[in-house]
Amino acid sequence: MGTVTVVDETTSGETRGSWGLEFAEERVSAREVIRRRVFEEVAEYNARQPGLFRGLVQPTDAEHTLNGYRLRTPRRLDAERQFARAVEAFGRNGFLLLAGGRQIEDLDEEVDLSSGAAEVVFLKLVPLVGG
Repeated sequence: MGTVTVVDETTSGETRGSWGLEFAEERVSAREVIRRRVFEEVAEYNARQPGLFRGLVQPTDAEHTLNGYRLRTPRRLDAERQFARAVEAFGRNGFLLLAGGRQIEDLDEEVDLSSGAAEVVFLKLVPLVGG
């Protein structure tokens, strides 16, 4: 069993949070790390229904705020839909994944958990205005 420490960072190097995900396997794909992360954050949001969703990607019909996403109409989120949006965002470089000192460029690349733990950094990219 291994643990992936998920770390959210900005391009300025600011850490926005970190938490652990447990996996039974010694190697997991980047796709599985993203899937588990999204499913857990959606489950937490749906259980508590706070005013803001603080997740990897913006839900449909939500506005971006300083600390997350505010849904225009309060509702439960669909984890599969959020996962599909996250995979799409990864494909268009909406965020980068860094693990073991290198950038993960393919969703099928694996993260090695044989030492029991690994850190995966989710680096959200912000489009430049007027660039």
